[in-house]
Amino acid sequence: MADKRTVVSTEHYKGVRDFYPEDQFIQRYIFEHMERVCESFGYEEYNASILEHAELYRSKTSEEIVNEQTYTFTDRGDREVTLRPEMTPTFARMIAARSRDIPLPARWYTIANVFRYERPQRGRLREHWQLNADMIGVSGVHADAEIIAMAHTIMQSLGATERDFEIRVSDRRILDAMYDSLGIPAASRAETTRLLDRREKMRDFETVLADTLKSSEQATALIDLLDRTTSTSYLEELRVALEHMNITNMVVDTKITRGFDYYTGMVFEVFDTDPSNRRSMFGGGRYDNLLTLFGHEPVPTVGFAMGDVTARDFLESHNLLPSYAPATEVMVAIVEASATSHAMRLAQDLRREDVTVAVNFSGKKVGDQIRQADKMRIPFIIAVGSTERDTGRYTVKNLATGHEITLPAERIADHLFSALG
Repeated sequence: MADKRTVVSTEHYKGVRDFYPEDQFIQRYIFEHMERVCESFGYEEYNASILEHAELYRSKTSEEIVNEQTYTFTDRGDREVTLRPEMTPTFARMIAARSRDIPLPARWYTIANVFRYERPQRGRLREHWQLNADMIGVSGVHADAEIIAMAHTIMQSLGATERDFEIRVSDRRILDAMYDSLGIPAASRAETTRLLDRREKMRDFETVLADTLKSSEQATALIDLLDRTTSTSYLEELRVALEHMNITNMVVDTKITRGFDYYTGMVFEVFDTDPSNRRSMFGGGRYDNLLTLFGHEPVPTVGFAMGDVTARDFLESHNLLPSYAPATEVMVAIVEASATSHAMRLAQDLRREDVTVAVNFSGKKVGDQIRQADKMRIPFIIAVGSTERDTGRYTVKNLATGHEITLPAERIADHLFSALG
């Protein structure tokens, strides 16, 4: 009997996930759609370590994330290290490090895992994967429209229609102009913007805003200005550019601000319209000054990030989750131990023909091996015993239909490709 003191829990760390094959299948499905769309727009894949110097986030993102939501520790070399909470600062650091060698404009994307210490809830976990797609070196409405079009195309690639989501767009320059007109001091603006980003989730929003601005009059005036601002000439130009690409579900919403400090222009969020999941799923915007924090000249940049958790929630809410299909196409069942070497050789020959094959070494009865293959949703099974070894002919059984066909080894792959479509 095991010593109870040595037994380790099978529970995973709070706020993260285990991906069993069925879960990983959905994860790969989402990633593949993201990758395919990004590359169809001419974006190149990049990546980086999950470890960054903590100073990167102190200088380049919101204080809330740095102070309250990062996994930060001191390593054995007495360096302060953070598990990245987002990818944009890493992207900016990489561009700044090789700015003379990277031809602009550049289009880059990555699907990276990121970490935030926050209370786990629907749509938010402590670790998730996030698509980041960014275009650097191009200013103007057409670059902004392309980024939004990519997000729109990914949603459609995943099976969504424009009735299922809407793209809410605003512009940080609207806020900047309002702050100027109301005389809101620079020291209060970043916190005010983050409060506006949480406006829909706060019952006491107006009170907290007044406390932040130390003026109920300024708070009331700011809310009134935002509510009365329906659009700008730039946002209407953006709408036209999107409509030229057959994107018609853009909505101007000046309540969209995005919480990060680095945004400088257009900002947008993609909202699920389903009543059971009505929330912002992801978004992005323009951030032209981020590279200046590395001592670099301003470079126009626009991008967005889309997380896997909200993407999966969306697919589930709209009945768009794919049906699980295993990677294995054929199970080879060994009928007699003396045929094991022959079964392994057959499997290897089929693999050379790009067929995915699992050999069942269990020694169980053929019926039990067939039931296992069926439970694993493997579509085909081939039983190999002395008869098959001696004749060189094999019966391929379709477990879904029960159809069987006997073929020589060299014809099996073609039959499977035809049957699998």
